[in-house]
Amino acid sequence: MKRVSLLLLLCLAPVLASKAQLPCDSIEASLITCSPGDEVYSLYGHTALRCRNFTRKADVAFNYGVFSFGQPHFLWRFILGQCDYMVLGIPWDVFIKEYEERGSRVTQQTLNLTSEEANRLWAYLVVNCLPENRKYRYNYFYNNCTTQVRDMIERAVTGSVTYAEDSSRSDATYRDLIHSYTQCYPWTGEGCDILLGADADRVASARASQFLPEVLMQNMEHASVSDENGMVRPLLLRTEILLHERPRAEQHGLMSPAVAGWTFVFLSLLLVGYEVWRRCWLWVWDVILLLARGLSGSLLTFMALFSEHPAVDSNWLVVLLNPLAFVGLFLVIRAAFRRSQTRWFAFDSANLLLFAVIFLLGMQKFGELIVPLTLAFAARPLSRYVRMRRATTKI
Repeated sequence: MKRVSLLLLLCLAPVLASKAQLPCDSIEASLITCSPGDEVYSLYGHTALRCRNFTRKADVAFNYGVFSFGQPHFLWRFILGQCDYMVLGIPWDVFIKEYEERGSRVTQQTLNLTSEEANRLWAYLVVNCLPENRKYRYNYFYNNCTTQVRDMIERAVTGSVTYAEDSSRSDATYRDLIHSYTQCYPWTGEGCDILLGADADRVASARASQFLPEVLMQNMEHASVSDENGMVRPLLLRTEILLHERPRAEQHGLMSPAVAGWTFVFLSLLLVGYEVWRRCWLWVWDVILLLARGLSGSLLTFMALFSEHPAVDSNWLVVLLNPLAFVGLFLVIRAAFRRSQTRWFAFDSANLLLFAVIFLLGMQKFGELIVPLTLAFAARPLSRYVRMRRATTKI
């Protein structure tokens, strides 16, 4: 790391001395797009900027996707949406080797920049890599490693950049865009659906969709630069594939979220049948469900109230999963030990009915688990009602 920083600082010297009319370096800049990997953090691919400074004999990949698990309070900051990523200049051979070992496809799109623009881009990137500048507040929709690269290119270009829009994505929401990359990873997609609220169901504009590396790469293909004199030129000189993608291993999960959810419903109905048949109350099952609802609901509620992550503060799932379950947990345990009744199940029935209305009105799209979970939770008040009716009829 120190070797790279020293290299960049040395290369920065002639740029900072531009007022002395030193000649510009010969620089070729390229947008690098790496195809998705199998790890959660690499499911959406990656973007970097490659700059070859032929004058200084430097070949550097500027990577805005660097983070460290060793940061103080990393997990806590991640939950709060306060993760700081950084940009580092990495020797090209080191950068490309990682993706070669991973088996990713690496596409290089060489930018059609003037000498002045290329040197300006190089200067901006080098200054960004200085210790006092390298960190930035990461946001996976609006300010990630891909949007940072795009913004640096636009900042260096003299004029405005116009991108070719993909009509097939014109009505895609943020959630749709995420789903297109999690199809082979259903539990990862389910986790995203649980955490993301109604704001994720907004249609993403063509520019907003560029938070995904492959979308930016496709938009770049026919992008153009218009200068102040009205002259238009293509933004790209050429596109080439540096590494071809190796076949990825098939993912074999035990069951999909939908299968797991409906299996859970079947189990819940079996327990209801047993309670009605034996005229008993399996209150421990209620305790398990309420504890799970309370813990998951506490996380969702905390993120909705305090997290800076986008789209988590509009999550209607907090109606179904919320900390009020802990109140129900206390009431159920007390009723079980006192062998008395509790009003919790009446309250929970109203709560579940409210969530059903939200679902039917389409206020938010939910994952495959949510309908089965709602039915499984509704089975508990149903069981209580049927047993009470039978007891009343018997009297």
